[in-house]
Amino acid sequence: MTATRGRPGRRVMLGALAVVGAVVASLLSTPSVSAEPLSAVDVYVHRFSHPMGSQIAAHERGGPRQESPGDSETSDGSGAESDGIEGIDVSGWQREVDWQYWWDKGKRFAYVKATEGTGYRNPYFTQQYVGSYDVGMIRGAYHFALPDRSSGAAQARYFAERGGAWSADGQTLPGALDLEYNPYGETCYGKSKRAMRAWITDFHDTYREHTGRAPVIYTSANWWNQCVGDGHGFEETVPLWVARYADKVGDLPAGWDFHTFWQYSNDPIDQNTFNGTRKQLEAVALGE
Repeated sequence: MTATRGRPGRRVMLGALAVVGAVVASLLSTPSVSAEPLSAVDVYVHRFSHPMGSQIAAHERGGPRQESPGDSETSDGSGAESDGIEGIDVSGWQREVDWQYWWDKGKRFAYVKATEGTGYRNPYFTQQYVGSYDVGMIRGAYHFALPDRSSGAAQARYFAERGGAWSADGQTLPGALDLEYNPYGETCYGKSKRAMRAWITDFHDTYREHTGRAPVIYTSANWWNQCVGDGHGFEETVPLWVARYADKVGDLPAGWDFHTFWQYSNDPIDQNTFNGTRKQLEAVALGE
């Protein structure tokens, strides 16, 4: 009887180890990732960091795209007038990124995860943020929101003071607020639409006070319509970054008539396109 009772526990443990092994194998197979064994730092990242879109991919159906929406970028990365500009976003899960590799793949901008809530900082932030800049990309930082953990103001300050600030150098995009499904519990973090709008406003206003820029908002139409809704007014100052892993952008979150960025794939890395020309992307960076 003792042996029989012990078997389920062993199966659970073996199943958990198999999942971890699959994650590690997937991580190490990505061209941008170092092939070194996972360290204590990486264990910390995997436990406390949620990459942009990870919860959207887990909750919303639809396979990732395999190709970019446009394939006519010129050799100098300027892009055709209506094709958009290609970019990626990364977090600690990508570890040290080979930025030259992605530049050679035609990526011309990047967003790098800086913080989550008020307790997590990306230990690979400096390599990723500075590395993308050094290779010539226009880059910015993003913050994964946990609206039930602390106020919007507290998280905006934490983000702005730990990599999320903005500078008018023409190569720094405004910080992005990543709003998606709660990785720990209720979809809308236990907040009504009114309360969620208030939280986002608190973040928006505080970030703007600290940096002089309104943040970009990253989200999906499904999450936003369920948890925030219409009548918020953010579209007046906030560029929209919409996530949808499909051949078309599709319906936008309530309130917006157009998108600025589109995350269209998470294979083999999060891939995005800017809805405009190189000059327009530079204008966003400069705050024009």
